[in-house]
Amino acid sequence: MYVIKVKGVAKIPDYVQLRDEAFTLLAYFRVDRPDKSLEKIGLGEKTDYIMQIVAEMPFGQIKKIDI
Repeated sequence: MYVIKVKGVAKIPDYVQLRDEAFTLLAYFRVDRPDKSLEKIGLGEKTDYIMQIVAEMPFGQIKKIDI
């Protein structure tokens, strides 16, 4: 799975994208509101782990994670 942190501009907030190995979009959510999106794709129990990785990432970087 891949995590991408996207910097928002003006009124558009910062977002996170989660993509699978084929780079298909699995989830797209605001950095400050990950709960519903992660629950929807079955990763609710991994929220803290994923958000810790996101917090440490610079904007615009793609990071591969194993879940």
